[in-house]
Amino acid sequence: MWAIPKSGVTDRVLLCFHGGGFFSGSMYTHRKLFAHVAKAVGCRALILDYRYAPEHPYPAQLHDALGAYRWLLAQDILADHIAFMGDSAGGNLCITTLLLARAQGLPLPAAVMPISPWYDMEGIMDSLGANAGKDLLFTREWVSAIAAMYLGEKGDPRDPYANPLYADLQGLPPIYIQVGSEELLLDDSRVLAERASQAGVDVRIDIFTGMQHTFQMAAGRAPESDEALARYVAWVRPKLGMG
Repeated sequence: MWAIPKSGVTDRVLLCFHGGGFFSGSMYTHRKLFAHVAKAVGCRALILDYRYAPEHPYPAQLHDALGAYRWLLAQDILADHIAFMGDSAGGNLCITTLLLARAQGLPLPAAVMPISPWYDMEGIMDSLGANAGKDLLFTREWVSAIAAMYLGEKGDPRDPYANPLYADLQGLPPIYIQVGSEELLLDDSRVLAERASQAGVDVRIDIFTGMQHTFQMAAGRAPESDEALARYVAWVRPKLGMG
């Protein structure tokens, strides 16, 4: 689905991956979130509807994401005029799609914007315990069950294309992560940011006090969400050469 703001440029694109644990969510549930960002940036957003687990376990979603990126490049959209954005499971695809694109020799996009991303497929992050009861959406058991469903019977929870906490992150484009302080998945963001920084990547992470998983979904209704997305817009516009 294209989200096309009035008076926006057509040669810059946000490639957007929705959340939902790889088994739910859609381009329809997330079009408002990504359209808000596209309008503020002043460019188009391409919102991907990828295949779902358990019918299509890993790596189907990753291949769909890379296919969308390849398609954009084939439309003569320059790689440095593209930014990735995604929440939760989509935040995973933001990074893993980069890794697969790099492995296949494709040029990498200008920037990456994961929202409350999910990377830890082993269930070993400290925040799974520390934020238990604070997170109003997830429990440790649910996160573990979703990971098992995504990976399928043959999946490896340490596969770097499923769990980029085990990936070589060198050479990736600038990354800006936003996450709420109350999330079970908080440490997914912290650890990825730390390892990306150690690998020489330009990385920024903002932890929003008191906020829940993907609170940016309330764009247009909650000032906290609008302020967070405004930070993304101010950060990504120069990366796309838009001032």
